[in-house]
Amino acid sequence: MTEVFIYDHVRTPRGRGKKDGSLHEVPSVRLAAKTLEAIRDRNGLDTSTVDDIIMGCVDPVMDSGAVIPKAAAFEAGYSTKAPGMQISRFCASGLDAINFGAGKIAAGSDDIVIAGGIESMSRVGMGMSGGAWYMDPSVNFPAFFMPQGVSADLIATKYGFSRDDVDAYAVESQKRAAKAWNAGYFKNSVIPVKDQNGLILLDRDEHMRPGTDMQALASLNASFQMPGEMGGFEAVGIQAHPEIEKINYVHHAGNSSGIVDGAAAVLIGSKAGGQSMGIKPRARIRAFANIGSDPALMLTGPVDVTEKLLARTGMTIADIDLFELNEAFAAVVLRYMQAFDISHDIINVNGGAIAMGHPLGATGAMILGTVLDELERRDLNTALVTLCIGAGMGTATVIERV
Repeated sequence: MTEVFIYDHVRTPRGRGKKDGSLHEVPSVRLAAKTLEAIRDRNGLDTSTVDDIIMGCVDPVMDSGAVIPKAAAFEAGYSTKAPGMQISRFCASGLDAINFGAGKIAAGSDDIVIAGGIESMSRVGMGMSGGAWYMDPSVNFPAFFMPQGVSADLIATKYGFSRDDVDAYAVESQKRAAKAWNAGYFKNSVIPVKDQNGLILLDRDEHMRPGTDMQALASLNASFQMPGEMGGFEAVGIQAHPEIEKINYVHHAGNSSGIVDGAAAVLIGSKAGGQSMGIKPRARIRAFANIGSDPALMLTGPVDVTEKLLARTGMTIADIDLFELNEAFAAVVLRYMQAFDISHDIINVNGGAIAMGHPLGATGAMILGTVLDELERRDLNTALVTLCIGAGMGTATVIERV
């Protein structure tokens, strides 16, 4: 199989996913196009040689509909020879776009692919695309459907994480993100978003609250107790896991991922593709995998897919220098660290979605770029990137510096 290399990556800053957020006025296609422009200009890319543009988009409707990667290529002034497609695996869509492109390169069908994701959550609300998982009883009954926050609280209850545990994790995420920004760790990958007059709309992640402390978080009410108790979803969780007598509701807006707008793009290719572009690779994509997991716990897929991926590669946890796991909810990361006995010193070292936000279709590509930059900064070699996924799935990718 052809080796697959990572040549570059960029992302926009994350804007608050509300009407008063700094990126709300930017159409989804423009946000995606901004990353395509940056990848092209930074690398002197002849866009007629791009074999595909693949972007994750969880809700590809309205502003984000109609094969947004191809529309973004038009907007960015790419050659009409560059095709595009969108994919969705919920929160892992951005990482799976990279994996899908890597598979095409490995199979020998493509040499140069731009992969990433886009989600403008202030313009296209979460769940706008609908679907049977939410709405069809013949599907959501066997899936033990419930809001993800209730599943996160189910995980916290089952594995023994208290309100203090999840709040302390959230405080640390905020501290790490602020430290990384202040130290300039993101300066080479985050591209400012400008308006039509060239004025900067946003050049820094907007969701962060670096002053967050335990006292501030303690004042917040649990967000998912009402749907759990009044909506009947606690009963669903207990039906799936009868060893639990009652769910302990610990998650709220301060220890859950933020709703934001953002886009990301990663330039990947074969060795021949890199030679044709005249640029050197920064890392190789060593392996990737997907898996289905417990649908009621829903968000423990990163544990299962990591076990699968390590088994397939013959690697162990000790072979991984850094881990990057999307902070959908604090308990997701705490369970992952518990399952593999991983020190917090080597996972999400620059904070995560609790502090900076989670633009659904783009996050996977964003965190892959974040950990690649950190490998280079620390002169380390190997990283594992993974995300939990709605309906009970997991996706993971191992990258290795070259």
